[in-house]
Amino acid sequence: MGKSIPQYLGQLDIRKSVVSLATGAGAIYLLYKAIKAGIKCKPPLCTNSPICIARLAVERERHGRDSGELRRLLNSLECKQDEYAKSMILHSITRCVYLLEAEASACTTDDIVLLGYMLDDKDNSVKTQALNTLKAFSGIRKFRLKIQEHSIKVLELISTIWDTELHIAGLRLLNNLPLPDYVHPQLRRVMPALMEILQSDYILAQVQAVRLLSYLAQKNDLLYDILNCKVHSNFLNLFQPTQPGSLLYEVLVFAERLSEGRNAPHYRAVKWHYNEQSLHESLFGEESRLADRLLALVIHPEEDVQIQACKVIVSLQYPQDLRSRPSSCQPSRSYFKNTE
Repeated sequence: MGKSIPQYLGQLDIRKSVVSLATGAGAIYLLYKAIKAGIKCKPPLCTNSPICIARLAVERERHGRDSGELRRLLNSLECKQDEYAKSMILHSITRCVYLLEAEASACTTDDIVLLGYMLDDKDNSVKTQALNTLKAFSGIRKFRLKIQEHSIKVLELISTIWDTELHIAGLRLLNNLPLPDYVHPQLRRVMPALMEILQSDYILAQVQAVRLLSYLAQKNDLLYDILNCKVHSNFLNLFQPTQPGSLLYEVLVFAERLSEGRNAPHYRAVKWHYNEQSLHESLFGEESRLADRLLALVIHPEEDVQIQACKVIVSLQYPQDLRSRPSSCQPSRSYFKNTE
């Protein structure tokens, strides 16, 4: 051969470099072709995937065209589907309602009735998705009265099924609706369930539950039922500074409305009796430690919580009718007399 070992190795290194460069160039070219193909690639024009249908509908809405996809989704809900398919279709309908305002407004009350049937499905995930879809439609004024008709059914679901996602969906729907007076008897029956959800360990469900209770506390015919509802012995843990600020704020609003309600002249005109484990005794009873909790929250890092804690303190010290007459105002029996 006549080549030394160093010469041979050097030639070998050159060949490797050439091969490497060729391989690298080939890889880059293949990558370029793949990217180019991806750019040119378009989604299939016809697909039965609910997610794909929703995506195409949004694209068409951006171009100012009525896609008709929301109607197609609603029609597909009438066909026989398994639980998973129904859940996916309902989820896609919910997204379309929020994203395709014109198409959602063009729907009819018959569509709301169809969604209401889904609340009777045997699968909890279908019920939950149906509640979310009704919540989406409740943002459209013309459907609100029709959706209200399902209030009693929603309350029944919340009180009989212990499912956090269902609770959140149902409570969000109820909190987005004005509840008619004919629902009040059912509300009395489900009050213990609402109080249990409030005392659970699921923040989103707790926040939604206390918001609904705060709304109901302003109803004169429901105030006693709320105050006399049984609670756990550690109920005041909801006022601990370690609780999330969003929950603390809502719980304090609830406490303020209860305090104002029980101090209203028409409520004080009646001598009410409460059971020993009632919410009233936990918050306003002789042995309540609410004052300590409130004082700790006055220095809470979140300003909204501080302000709301102060409002509760004021409502406890001065009945509502006396607060409007400062010149003759005398403090009512104060829960803060030992800390002044």
